[in-house]
Amino acid sequence: MKPLTFLSCIGKAEESDDSDSEKEEKSKKKKGKGKKKKERAPSPEIEFENLEEFVTLPAPQGVTVKCRLTRDQRGMDKSMYPTYYLHLDNEKKVFLLAGRKRKKCGTSNYLISIDATDLSRGGENFVGKLRSNLMGTKFTVFDNALNPDRALPDLSNARQEMAGIIYETNVLGMKGPRRMTIIIPGMDKDCERVAVRPRNEYDGLLTRHQNRRMENLIELHNKTPVWNEESSSHVLNFNGRVTQASIKNFQVVHSKDLEYIVMQFGRIADDVFTLDFNYPMCAVQAFAIALSSFDGKIACE
Repeated sequence: MKPLTFLSCIGKAEESDDSDSEKEEKSKKKKGKGKKKKERAPSPEIEFENLEEFVTLPAPQGVTVKCRLTRDQRGMDKSMYPTYYLHLDNEKKVFLLAGRKRKKCGTSNYLISIDATDLSRGGENFVGKLRSNLMGTKFTVFDNALNPDRALPDLSNARQEMAGIIYETNVLGMKGPRRMTIIIPGMDKDCERVAVRPRNEYDGLLTRHQNRRMENLIELHNKTPVWNEESSSHVLNFNGRVTQASIKNFQVVHSKDLEYIVMQFGRIADDVFTLDFNYPMCAVQAFAIALSSFDGKIACE
Protein backbone atom coordinates (compact mmCIF):
# COMPACT_ATOMS: atom_id res chain seq x y z
CA MET A 1 0.00 0.00 0.00
CA LYS A 2 1.30 3.46 -0.82
CA PRO A 3 2.35 5.69 2.09
CA LEU A 4 -0.50 7.83 3.38
CA THR A 5 0.52 11.36 2.53
CA PHE A 6 -1.94 14.11 3.46
CA LEU A 7 -4.59 14.16 4.37
CA SER A 8 -7.71 13.16 6.11
CA CYS A 9 -11.26 13.60 5.04
CA ILE A 10 -12.30 14.05 8.64
CA GLY A 11 -11.00 13.57 12.13
CA LYS A 12 -12.81 12.18 15.15
CA ALA A 13 -16.51 11.59 14.77
CA GLU A 14 -17.71 14.43 16.94
CA GLU A 15 -15.45 17.09 15.45
CA SER A 16 -16.41 19.67 12.80
CA ASP A 17 -14.63 20.42 9.54
CA ASP A 18 -12.88 23.49 10.94
CA SER A 19 -11.79 21.82 14.16
CA ASP A 20 -10.24 18.98 12.15
CA SER A 21 -8.31 21.49 10.09
CA GLU A 22 -7.09 23.32 13.18
CA LYS A 23 -6.08 20.10 14.90
CA GLU A 24 -4.19 18.89 11.82
CA GLU A 25 -2.44 22.25 11.51
CA LYS A 26 -1.29 22.11 15.15
CA SER A 27 -0.15 18.54 14.71
CA LYS A 28 1.86 19.48 11.62
CA LYS A 29 3.54 22.34 13.43
CA LYS A 30 4.58 20.06 16.29
CA LYS A 31 5.83 17.26 14.08
CA GLY A 32 7.20 19.35 11.25
CA LYS A 33 9.57 21.76 12.99
CA GLY A 34 12.80 21.98 11.07
CA LYS A 35 11.42 20.05 8.12
CA LYS A 36 11.30 21.56 4.67
CA LYS A 37 7.77 21.99 3.40
CA LYS A 38 7.02 19.76 0.44
CA GLU A 39 5.94 21.72 -2.62
CA ARG A 40 2.92 20.67 -4.64
CA ALA A 41 3.71 19.26 -8.05
CA PRO A 42 2.45 21.86 -10.57
CA SER A 43 0.26 21.22 -13.58
CA PRO A 44 2.09 20.43 -16.81
CA GLU A 45 2.18 23.25 -19.33
CA ILE A 46 -1.08 23.11 -21.24
CA GLU A 47 -1.73 25.35 -24.22
CA PHE A 48 -5.03 25.95 -25.97
CA GLU A 49 -6.45 28.50 -28.37
CA ASN A 50 -10.14 28.23 -27.50
CA LEU A 51 -10.97 28.35 -23.78
CA GLU A 52 -14.57 27.20 -24.15
CA GLU A 53 -13.46 24.22 -26.20
CA PHE A 54 -10.75 23.29 -23.71
CA VAL A 55 -12.98 23.37 -20.61
CA THR A 56 -15.72 21.29 -22.24
CA LEU A 57 -13.57 18.61 -23.91
CA PRO A 58 -12.17 15.62 -21.97
CA ALA A 59 -8.69 16.04 -20.53
CA PRO A 60 -5.91 14.85 -22.84
CA GLN A 61 -5.25 11.16 -22.28
CA GLY A 62 -2.20 10.54 -20.12
CA VAL A 63 -2.18 14.09 -18.71
CA THR A 64 -3.37 15.08 -15.24
CA VAL A 65 -4.77 18.61 -15.43
CA LYS A 66 -3.88 20.17 -12.08
CA CYS A 67 -5.90 23.21 -11.01
CA ARG A 68 -6.39 25.53 -8.09
CA LEU A 69 -9.89 26.51 -6.95
CA THR A 70 -10.29 29.67 -4.87
CA ARG A 71 -13.39 30.82 -2.99
CA ASP A 72 -14.07 34.56 -2.69
CA GLN A 73 -16.32 35.34 0.29
CA ARG A 74 -15.62 39.08 0.49
CA GLY A 75 -18.47 41.58 0.23
CA MET A 76 -21.97 42.06 1.60
CA ASP A 77 -23.49 38.75 0.55
CA LYS A 78 -20.43 36.76 -0.49
CA SER A 79 -20.63 34.56 2.62
CA MET A 80 -23.99 33.30 1.29
CA TYR A 81 -23.12 33.55 -2.41
CA PRO A 82 -19.34 33.20 -2.83
CA THR A 83 -17.68 33.33 -6.22
CA TYR A 84 -15.44 30.41 -7.13
CA TYR A 85 -12.53 30.62 -9.57
CA LEU A 86 -10.59 27.83 -11.28
CA HIS A 87 -7.04 28.34 -12.60
CA LEU A 88 -4.34 26.01 -13.83
CA ASP A 89 -2.05 25.36 -10.88
CA ASN A 90 1.26 26.44 -12.37
CA GLU A 91 3.36 29.59 -12.70
CA LYS A 92 1.12 31.14 -15.35
CA LYS A 93 -2.07 30.50 -13.29
CA VAL A 94 -4.20 30.52 -16.43
CA PHE A 95 -7.86 31.30 -15.70
CA LEU A 96 -10.32 28.59 -16.72
CA LEU A 97 -13.72 29.00 -15.07
CA ALA A 98 -15.77 31.00 -12.58
CA GLY A 99 -18.93 29.94 -10.79
CA ARG A 100 -21.49 31.45 -8.47
CA LYS A 101 -24.74 30.38 -6.84
CA ARG A 102 -27.79 32.18 -8.24
CA LYS A 103 -30.04 34.10 -5.90
CA LYS A 104 -33.81 33.65 -5.55
CA CYS A 105 -33.88 30.09 -6.88
CA GLY A 106 -36.04 27.33 -5.42
CA THR A 107 -33.08 24.94 -5.41
CA SER A 108 -29.32 25.47 -5.47
CA ASN A 109 -28.35 26.66 -8.93
CA TYR A 110 -24.80 27.59 -9.93
CA LEU A 111 -23.79 29.38 -13.13
CA ILE A 112 -20.43 28.50 -14.71
CA SER A 113 -18.66 30.98 -16.98
CA ILE A 114 -15.40 31.32 -18.91
CA ASP A 115 -15.29 35.02 -17.90
CA ALA A 116 -14.37 35.88 -14.32
CA THR A 117 -16.47 39.06 -14.45
CA ASP A 118 -19.50 37.86 -16.43
CA LEU A 119 -21.60 35.36 -14.51
CA SER A 120 -24.96 36.15 -16.09
CA ARG A 121 -27.31 33.48 -17.43
CA GLY A 122 -27.73 35.32 -20.73
CA GLY A 123 -24.07 36.19 -21.21
CA GLU A 124 -22.10 34.78 -24.11
CA ASN A 125 -19.52 33.40 -21.68
CA PHE A 126 -22.01 31.09 -19.93
CA VAL A 127 -20.83 27.50 -20.47
CA GLY A 128 -22.85 25.46 -18.01
CA LYS A 129 -24.76 25.21 -14.80
CA LEU A 130 -25.15 22.98 -11.76
CA ARG A 131 -28.62 22.37 -10.34
CA SER A 132 -29.64 20.47 -7.20
CA ASN A 133 -32.79 18.76 -6.02
CA LEU A 134 -34.76 20.16 -3.08
CA MET A 135 -32.76 18.19 -0.50
CA GLY A 136 -29.40 19.17 -1.93
CA THR A 137 -28.43 15.50 -2.24
CA LYS A 138 -28.58 15.15 -6.03
CA PHE A 139 -27.13 17.46 -8.66
CA THR A 140 -27.16 17.66 -12.45
CA VAL A 141 -24.57 19.43 -14.60
CA PHE A 142 -25.78 20.94 -17.90
CA ASP A 143 -23.98 22.61 -20.78
CA ASN A 144 -25.08 25.98 -22.19
CA ALA A 145 -27.50 24.80 -24.91
CA LEU A 146 -31.30 25.18 -24.93
CA ASN A 147 -33.89 23.72 -22.61
CA PRO A 148 -35.55 20.81 -24.49
CA ASP A 149 -38.88 22.67 -24.36
CA ARG A 150 -37.37 25.37 -26.59
CA ALA A 151 -35.17 23.15 -28.74
CA LEU A 152 -35.79 21.67 -32.18
CA PRO A 153 -37.94 18.53 -32.35
CA ASP A 154 -34.88 16.36 -33.03
CA LEU A 155 -33.16 17.90 -29.93
CA SER A 156 -30.04 18.65 -31.98
CA ASN A 157 -29.68 22.03 -30.25
CA ALA A 158 -30.96 20.90 -26.84
CA ARG A 159 -28.73 21.05 -23.79
CA GLN A 160 -26.62 18.08 -22.80
CA GLU A 161 -26.38 16.62 -19.32
CA MET A 162 -22.68 16.39 -18.52
CA ALA A 163 -22.84 14.77 -15.07
CA GLY A 164 -25.14 13.56 -12.32
CA ILE A 165 -23.96 13.67 -8.69
CA ILE A 166 -25.52 11.75 -5.82
CA TYR A 167 -24.60 12.22 -2.16
CA GLU A 168 -25.69 9.31 0.01
CA THR A 169 -28.22 10.35 2.63
CA ASN A 170 -27.01 9.90 6.20
CA VAL A 171 -30.13 8.51 7.87
CA LEU A 172 -28.30 7.60 11.08
CA GLY A 173 -26.88 11.06 11.69
CA MET A 174 -23.37 9.69 12.18
CA LYS A 175 -20.33 11.76 11.21
CA GLY A 176 -18.04 10.16 8.69
CA PRO A 177 -16.66 10.41 5.15
CA ARG A 178 -19.20 11.53 2.58
CA ARG A 179 -20.25 8.95 0.03
CA MET A 180 -20.89 10.11 -3.49
CA THR A 181 -21.74 8.56 -6.84
CA ILE A 182 -21.04 10.39 -10.10
CA ILE A 183 -22.54 9.48 -13.46
CA ILE A 184 -20.99 10.92 -16.62
CA PRO A 185 -21.63 10.18 -20.31
CA GLY A 186 -19.36 7.54 -21.79
CA MET A 187 -16.94 7.92 -24.68
CA ASP A 188 -17.39 6.64 -28.23
CA LYS A 189 -14.83 4.82 -30.35
CA ASP A 190 -13.29 8.16 -31.35
CA CYS A 191 -12.81 9.10 -27.69
CA GLU A 192 -15.52 11.75 -27.87
CA ARG A 193 -18.22 12.20 -25.26
CA VAL A 194 -21.54 10.56 -26.04
CA ALA A 195 -24.22 13.28 -26.16
CA VAL A 196 -26.95 12.84 -23.54
CA ARG A 197 -29.84 15.17 -24.44
CA PRO A 198 -32.88 14.16 -22.33
CA ARG A 199 -36.27 15.24 -23.63
CA ASN A 200 -37.47 15.66 -20.03
CA GLU A 201 -36.37 15.12 -16.43
CA TYR A 202 -37.50 11.48 -16.56
CA ASP A 203 -34.80 10.65 -19.10
CA GLY A 204 -31.84 12.36 -17.43
CA LEU A 205 -28.64 10.84 -16.08
CA LEU A 206 -29.97 10.48 -12.54
CA THR A 207 -33.13 8.69 -13.67
CA ARG A 208 -31.20 6.42 -16.04
CA HIS A 209 -28.87 5.51 -13.18
CA GLN A 210 -31.78 4.88 -10.83
CA ASN A 211 -33.36 2.54 -13.39
CA ARG A 212 -29.97 0.96 -14.19
CA ARG A 213 -30.12 2.04 -17.81
CA MET A 214 -26.37 2.45 -17.97
CA GLU A 215 -25.71 2.14 -21.70
CA ASN A 216 -23.06 4.70 -22.74
CA LEU A 217 -22.73 5.91 -19.14
CA ILE A 218 -19.83 5.73 -16.69
CA GLU A 219 -20.44 5.30 -12.95
CA LEU A 220 -17.79 6.66 -10.60
CA HIS A 221 -17.52 6.74 -6.81
CA ASN A 222 -15.44 8.54 -4.23
CA LYS A 223 -12.59 6.36 -3.02
CA THR A 224 -13.18 5.00 0.47
CA PRO A 225 -10.70 6.55 2.93
CA VAL A 226 -8.66 4.33 5.23
CA TRP A 227 -8.87 4.76 9.00
CA ASN A 228 -5.49 5.70 10.45
CA GLU A 229 -5.04 4.84 14.12
CA GLU A 230 -2.06 7.15 14.62
CA SER A 231 -3.93 10.28 13.48
CA SER A 232 -7.41 9.02 14.52
CA SER A 233 -8.77 10.07 11.17
CA HIS A 234 -9.73 8.81 7.72
CA VAL A 235 -6.92 9.33 5.21
CA LEU A 236 -6.32 9.24 1.46
CA ASN A 237 -3.08 9.48 -0.50
CA PHE A 238 -3.15 12.81 -2.37
CA ASN A 239 0.57 12.67 -3.21
CA GLY A 240 1.26 16.07 -1.68
CA ARG A 241 -1.53 17.89 -3.53
CA VAL A 242 -3.70 18.34 -0.42
CA THR A 243 -2.35 19.70 2.86
CA GLN A 244 -5.31 20.33 5.18
CA ALA A 245 -7.94 18.02 6.61
CA SER A 246 -11.50 18.64 5.46
CA ILE A 247 -14.73 16.74 5.02
CA LYS A 248 -14.67 18.11 1.45
CA ASN A 249 -11.50 16.24 0.47
CA PHE A 250 -12.20 13.38 -1.93
CA GLN A 251 -10.94 11.26 -4.81
CA VAL A 252 -13.11 9.88 -7.61
CA VAL A 253 -12.41 6.46 -9.11
CA HIS A 254 -14.04 3.70 -11.15
CA SER A 255 -14.83 0.52 -9.25
CA LYS A 256 -12.78 -1.52 -11.76
CA ASP A 257 -9.60 0.53 -11.29
CA LEU A 258 -9.20 2.12 -7.86
CA GLU A 259 -5.68 3.31 -8.67
CA TYR A 260 -6.72 5.53 -11.58
CA ILE A 261 -7.81 8.82 -10.02
CA VAL A 262 -10.32 10.41 -12.39
CA MET A 263 -10.58 13.47 -10.13
CA GLN A 264 -9.35 14.61 -6.75
CA PHE A 265 -10.20 17.66 -4.69
CA GLY A 266 -8.86 18.93 -1.38
CA ARG A 267 -8.05 21.88 0.82
CA ILE A 268 -4.68 23.64 1.04
CA ALA A 269 -5.86 26.83 2.81
CA ASP A 270 -9.09 28.24 4.24
CA ASP A 271 -10.43 29.31 0.84
CA VAL A 272 -8.01 27.56 -1.51
CA PHE A 273 -8.28 24.03 -2.86
CA THR A 274 -6.54 21.87 -5.44
CA LEU A 275 -8.65 20.21 -8.12
CA ASP A 276 -7.02 17.67 -10.43
CA PHE A 277 -8.72 15.66 -13.15
CA ASN A 278 -7.94 13.11 -15.84
CA TYR A 279 -9.55 11.68 -18.97
CA PRO A 280 -12.46 11.23 -19.55
CA MET A 281 -13.46 14.16 -17.33
CA CYS A 282 -13.41 17.77 -18.49
CA ALA A 283 -12.89 21.01 -16.57
CA VAL A 284 -16.59 21.93 -16.47
CA GLN A 285 -17.54 18.52 -15.06
CA ALA A 286 -14.78 18.58 -12.45
CA PHE A 287 -15.49 22.20 -11.44
CA ALA A 288 -19.23 21.52 -11.09
CA ILE A 289 -18.59 18.42 -8.96
CA ALA A 290 -16.36 20.52 -6.70
CA LEU A 291 -19.05 23.23 -6.46
CA SER A 292 -21.58 20.59 -5.37
CA SER A 293 -19.33 19.71 -2.43
CA PHE A 294 -19.63 23.27 -1.09
CA ASP A 295 -23.41 23.26 -1.12
CA GLY A 296 -25.21 22.66 2.19
CA LYS A 297 -26.09 18.99 2.71
CA ILE A 298 -27.80 18.64 6.07
CA ALA A 299 -29.13 15.22 5.04
CA CYS A 300 -25.64 13.95 4.25
CA GLU A 301 -23.61 15.25 7.17
